[in-house]
Amino acid sequence: AKPIPAVIICELLGVPYEDRGRFQENIDKFLSGEVGDEELIAAYLATQQYLAELVAAKRANPTDDVLSDLLDSDLTDEELQGMALILLSAGFDTTANMLALGTFALLQNPEQLAALRAEPELAEGAVEELLRYLSVAKGFGRVALEDVELGGQTIKAGTTVLLTYNTANRDPERFTDPHALDLRRREGGHLAFGHGIHQCLGQQLARVELRVALPALLERFPTLRLAVPADEVALRPETADIYGVKSLPVTWDS
Repeated sequence: AKPIPAVIICELLGVPYEDRGRFQENIDKFLSGEVGDEELIAAYLATQQYLAELVAAKRANPTDDVLSDLLDSDLTDEELQGMALILLSAGFDTTANMLALGTFALLQNPEQLAALRAEPELAEGAVEELLRYLSVAKGFGRVALEDVELGGQTIKAGTTVLLTYNTANRDPERFTDPHALDLRRREGGHLAFGHGIHQCLGQQLARVELRVALPALLERFPTLRLAVPADEVALRPETADIYGVKSLPVTWDS
């Protein structure tokens, strides 16, 4: 699952092919949080240094990529480097975990998996349902700018409110049988990408990656199944910013 968003981001930023292995290794280390502090910091600093060099290289020789397109703006090199880092942070770990966790959910729901395999045209709706059902970005904090009455509760100005997307996406007042995975569900309006002016800027790119990758995986491996019982699949800790699996052991028939 990790190479797919990594390759897409490398394409967007114009990372030369020969650099991609080292680049992907470093971003995986500091975004996954599954290494020690020293190794994480070293990987982060190495990524920052590489992005600075990449921006300088684009200044000297622009190519067909997002960074080169932004050279005509009034953004400084430091700002371009920061935008590249945001793109990495927002689009790598989230999509990788959604791909792996989405596969896990499908393998746990064989009827839904069979439907998607038999009808690839279900992919668009299936991705929206998986986004609702899983919500890998669990929530964010917001601060009330003024007193607000919401759901019979008064939220005072200056109060921090924790918004839990996964709870909202399982709201029985909004979704019928919300804890069931139903790829043919017609109720839309999930909050996996946020809402209003704070919606995720990269949501359409994430959707495209999921719509392409999941049906392709099922077509390529028609007998794909879990290699261990579902309750033995290790999940990321509750303290992780992004929900997902640590690894997903699978097998298939040759």
